[in-house]
Amino acid sequence: QVQLVESGGGLVQPGGSLRLSCAASTTRFAAYQMAWYRQTPGHQREMVAKISPGSNPEYADSVKARFTIWRDHAKNASFLDMNNLRPEDTAVYYCNAFNLPMNRESWGQGIQVTVSS
Repeated sequence: QVQLVESGGGLVQPGGSLRLSCAASTTRFAAYQMAWYRQTPGHQREMVAKISPGSNPEYADSVKARFTIWRDHAKNASFLDMNNLRPEDTAVYYCNAFNLPMNRESWGQGIQVTVSS
């Protein structure tokens, strides 16, 4: 199973920016779809952004034009650049790795992002 370690969360003011990083412990990183999800208390985990093995991104409507997902195959890592952050972006963010042919999925431990003045 792939081990995923997130970093880069924290407290930021509205309108600010953060970069989340997800390091994956696998030599088959290129075969995995990478994604970021988020969850707030009392709500289901929701997909924020995902990127295919071929680096095609998809975004939730709520973050389009503000967030950018990308991956670095040399570093076995995926990233989420978050700009123009809003208080409603406050959540625990989770990194996800999914290998469709092998039907294998892994989750990171989650990292807190708080947007507040």
